[in-house]
Amino acid sequence: MIQEVIVTCRSAENENQIAPMGVVWRQGEVVIAPFKPSRTLNYILSSECAVINYCDDVRVFAGCLTGRYGWPVVAADRVAAPRLASALAHTEVRLLRVEEDEIRPRLICQPVHQATHRPFQGFNRAQAAVLELAILVSRLGRLPVEKIHAEIGYLSIAMEKTAGEREQEAWEWLMAKVTEFLQKQSEEGIV
Repeated sequence: MIQEVIVTCRSAENENQIAPMGVVWRQGEVVIAPFKPSRTLNYILSSECAVINYCDDVRVFAGCLTGRYGWPVVAADRVAAPRLASALAHTEVRLLRVEEDEIRPRLICQPVHQATHRPFQGFNRAQAAVLELAILVSRLGRLPVEKIHAEIGYLSIAMEKTAGEREQEAWEWLMAKVTEFLQKQSEEGIV
């Protein structure tokens, strides 16, 4: 099972990285698999730690995919990485080993601390739609245009029925990215 989370880490120069990512729990360990090349990969390899943030504000996911990285962070308790100030809960991890791969190395991490900050109030369908659109946006260059339109059509139903202000804002950010991509495809004669 893949959990959609926000991974936070820090470089040796104290530069923070906030990245939406799917992680997998495997026999008590967490597997983080960032693409090569990426700052997330470099920072975790150099610091040997990260924080898994459980967040219900889908604007963080959408924001990171649309160039909005200014989400407030605070110090983690036991690792040299930040955590999201808005996280409902977080898990601090230390890097145990790396399973090499040319595209997505698997960073096998051991949880060293977990904390809950606020209760989870549940998701609405619009939050799930924004997460799916965020994943779609992260794959725009790899999907056929017909699939993009079909997915957006289906996801729009949940947005129309259940979105609040935060979900609507996140949706708008992501749709601007989709529109930009499709316009560029059209100008290049690809669509």
